[in-house]
Formats: sequence, C-alpha cells, structure tokens
Amino acid sequence: MPAILFGSISTLVDTSELQREAFNEAFSQHGLDWHWDREDYLAMLESNGGAQRIAEHAAATGETVDADADAVHATKSEVFRQKLRESGATPRPGVRETIKAAHGRGVTVGLVTTTSRDNVEAVLDALGPDVTRTDFALLVDRAVVSAPKPDPAAYTHAIAALGESADSVVAIEDNVGGVASATGAGVRVVAFPNANTAGHDFSQATERVDSLDDGALLADVTR
Repeated sequence: MPAILFGSISTLVDTSELQREAFNEAFSQHGLDWHWDREDYLAMLESNGGAQRIAEHAAATGETVDADADAVHATKSEVFRQKLRESGATPRPGVRETIKAAHGRGVTVGLVTTTSRDNVEAVLDALGPDVTRTDFALLVDRAVVSAPKPDPAAYTHAIAALGESADSVVAIEDNVGGVASATGAGVRVVAFPNANTAGHDFSQATERVDSLDDGALLADVTR
C-alpha cells in the first residue's frame, strides 16, 4: 500500500515562531543573556536539532552555559508545549484535506519525525479534532529512532515498518535537513516550507509547494 509521510510536526502546523519564542524563554529561565531574533533563527534552521543549535551558539559566542545544552533544550520543549496548549493550533493549508483524501483512497498516512514523543502528542492534542493520533498508521519519533535528521534512519525505519519500497512513498518536509533525510532513504520529497524556512534551498526536493494539493499528492504516490 502506498504511503504519504509527514516529516515533522511543522508540516502539520507551523510552529516555527512558537519554537523560537520558547527558546528565548528557556534562555531566560537558565540565566542566559541570549535572544534569538527572527533573522538569527532563520539561518539556524538550516540544521536540525535544538540542543545542537544551543551548543553551537554557545561555542560561536564563546560563552559558558551553566546548564548543558540538553537541559536548556528540555526547558525549551516544556515551554513550547505549554504555549501550544495555551494558543491551540490550526492545520497548515491542505493538511486536513490530504489526510482525509488519503484515507479514502487506501493510502497509508504516517508521521516521521525525530522530535520527542511529548512534542508530537502536544501538537496532535492541539490540532484535534481536525487532525488526531488515529489519522496516522505509523508514528516515528525520537523514541523509535535515535539518529536525528538529516540521517536517513527515520525514513529507512518507516519504509521497513510499512513493508514498502521507497518508490511507493512520498514524504512531505518543511526543512532542508528533513529533505536530505528522505532523499537519503530514496524517498521522493514534496518540500512544504514553513514561514521561517521559505527562503532555504529546497533544490533536492522533487517539488516545492506553498499548500498541499491532495489530488496531486495522491496521483504522485499512486502512480
């Protein structure tokens, strides 16, 4: 059975600015005199992994982080989930329609991310009832695959779990690391940039869209 695999929580709902705000609040809680403005953050999004971004920022500025990068990132994730609970969430253009159409055509829908299960559950709780956990036949997260994107491990695992070949799967990704992960596993990729990754180079993707067209996606995955 062919499959459409959403590659991050931000392919479902644009959380990028909420994430940036959460980073800044976490820095304050840990006594760090840091503030990532939007321009700074846009450049950082070309790599994957929040803890890695924190460590790289500390190294680049020559500042000592009293708490390690993982601890600061854990606080950021808690703040992010709280903000999400308070603000709610709306699916990105075409997401709900694509999931519904896929189910109607017998196409498997999965979510293949390397963020934490807690973050995934928080996003799906916020999106309900438009998008819920039951919409996804497969959910890959950091608890399932430890190697973060751009490593292809998450997609390699998903393909094996589904019992599919890579050419029967289409991935939807919103960042260049995700695109590299999917292409590294031999999967076709539709780039679906969020507001903060729109200026990045998605030339490795099969195509790039601003909203999901369920008809085009299903034609692509079932061809």
